Amino acid sequence: MASAFELTILGSSSATPTAKRNPTAQLLNIAERFFLIDCGEATQIQLRRFKIRFQRINHIFISHLHGDHYLGLMGLLSSLHLLGRKNEMHVYAPYGLQKIIDLQMEISGTELSYEIHWHELNGEKPEIIFEDKLLTVETIILNHRIPCCGFIFREKPKSFSIDKEQVAYYGVPLSQMMSIKNGEDAVLEDGTVIQNHLITRGQQKSRSYAFCSDTRFDDRVIQKVKDVDLLYHEATFLHEMLERAKQTYHCTALEAGRVARLAKVSKLIIGHFSVRYVDLNPLLEEAKIEFPETFLGEEGKIFNIPEQAFVKKSAI
Repeated sequence: MASAFELTILGSSSATPTAKRNPTAQLLNIAERFFLIDCGEATQIQLRRFKIRFQRINHIFISHLHGDHYLGLMGLLSSLHLLGRKNEMHVYAPYGLQKIIDLQMEISGTELSYEIHWHELNGEKPEIIFEDKLLTVETIILNHRIPCCGFIFREKPKSFSIDKEQVAYYGVPLSQMMSIKNGEDAVLEDGTVIQNHLITRGQQKSRSYAFCSDTRFDDRVIQKVKDVDLLYHEATFLHEMLERAKQTYHCTALEAGRVARLAKVSKLIIGHFSVRYVDLNPLLEEAKIEFPETFLGEEGKIFNIPEQAFVKKSAI
């Protein structure tokens, strides 16, 4: 059964919402683990709108403390409480957000029915902030007016898939199955070595997604997101407004495409669109000048990273 790696766009506007676009929020499903990335206003409404069961979210990542990236958090946390949530929640955010939420809880006299574990982000150097048996999440240091982090979600290296017929044909002992899955050759009792590619179907490539929130164009970001399967990068302005982009520590669509091209990613999603743009196609076409495999990060869009074909060890 295929393992999910699916991104749903919940919000794509910049500092203020419009009638058709909400502030930044995304939902990432990796093997039925649900991660919320940023939480602008109306995020919980968007979750309902797209029929996402938000009780399944156990990890929330907040890139920085500009309101369009976190002002929906208090409402979401409160709704989870009112719905009787018992499972703990983990929130990864810059210094200060816990104070903001705690103060709101104190003044409103709210005591949540579940526990929140706060994880403070280091805004000066990248670090792995989440890890389980399937994946890691690492921060990307972005170039914005206040401390701001992006996030890279990576599957861990996958096991080699055993070819049961070939294992039986060569008489490989069951005791060696784990080492074979890890890519090692088999050794029979008489000392004969059976190469791994003869007894496995191969190994699938691990998938990756990089989220680059508000940032100026920065070579350090390019190096960090090298070769990811899917990149989200802000594209607040058209390139004719480059000076405005620099003043506000944002990027143009052309610059977002350039990041994707230089980083050699597979696909690019652009978002965080300025409210001045009703028609987003000019932004899309501009990014495509640099990187043809660009898509608009519009509300409700779903982006899947399919599982890759098996690759034999001898060909890796």
